[in-house]
Amino acid sequence: MTVTANLEKQQAVELYSKMLLIRRFEEESERLYRRGMIRGFLHTYIGEEAIAVGAVPLLRDDDYVISHYRDHGHALARGMDPKSAMAELCGKSTGCSGGKGGSMHLFDIEKHFMGGHAIVGGQLPLAVGMALGIKQQGLDSVVMCFFGDGAVNEGEFHEAMNLASLWKLPVIFMLENNLYGMGTGVNRSRAGGANIYGAADPYLIPAVQIDGMDIMAVIETVKEGIQKVREKDHGPVFIECMAYRFHGHSMADPSNYRETEEVKEQMVRDPIDRFRTLCMEANILSQEEISELDEQVDTTVQEAREFAENSPEPNESDLYSHIYASPEVD
Repeated sequence: MTVTANLEKQQAVELYSKMLLIRRFEEESERLYRRGMIRGFLHTYIGEEAIAVGAVPLLRDDDYVISHYRDHGHALARGMDPKSAMAELCGKSTGCSGGKGGSMHLFDIEKHFMGGHAIVGGQLPLAVGMALGIKQQGLDSVVMCFFGDGAVNEGEFHEAMNLASLWKLPVIFMLENNLYGMGTGVNRSRAGGANIYGAADPYLIPAVQIDGMDIMAVIETVKEGIQKVREKDHGPVFIECMAYRFHGHSMADPSNYRETEEVKEQMVRDPIDRFRTLCMEANILSQEEISELDEQVDTTVQEAREFAENSPEPNESDLYSHIYASPEVD
């Protein structure tokens, strides 16, 4: 990881704070899960923070983000209120989805965050559909679609890639390759192995592979990708971000299929530690400033936890809301 000449102090503060917010939010969510406050599945984003924080803030307000079930980091990077996100994880009525979606279905229409999606690969054709609507309206907005290496083996992946290229749609395909689809290594599940970006070649989509745990590399690459996709009739781009999830696939996964040494080797690449060291060695941030930011983030996360704990659960009547669209009345 190298410092670029235009990395200013305020940008460094924002990048570090946002990555740390996601890390501490996820750690707190794991504690709440163990206490029984969060039920169902919980997939944390620990280790992959640089991808969301490096990519999502580069978008405009009129752009769209859509994600998979490991969606907390993307939602927070898009500006979702941590209180609303934590309340949703706990199934509370004050959550972003009214307590009905839970961990895998965070949603914020005002932020153009079009949800986490539990079905593997299910968000890919939705991203293409949104991009088609954007193009038909003559807008220059883009859709950023996050998915994992496991989704590449689904038929929707190939269908989405084909149509996005054929119709030259404004989609940024963000592959988060953490090397495992649930408990299966990518080398065991994909004939082409761990380097997946070549899968874009048959669809004539420009593709690149980067270190997804180097936030500066993410920023540089995604910024260029967004610029290209905004060009009329350029079509999609494909960015493979190589990363690693430090914890199991979900809270139900002991992750005993990975060697201890492998995990230790990957944790040396911790994106937050690397960026912190970079900023301090370049005299962009001091230890005192880092400590102050740490305290601010800890306070934000604790306030989110308290908000979730004290929020009411949905009423029984809410079972019948948001089932059908309300008819428009002239």
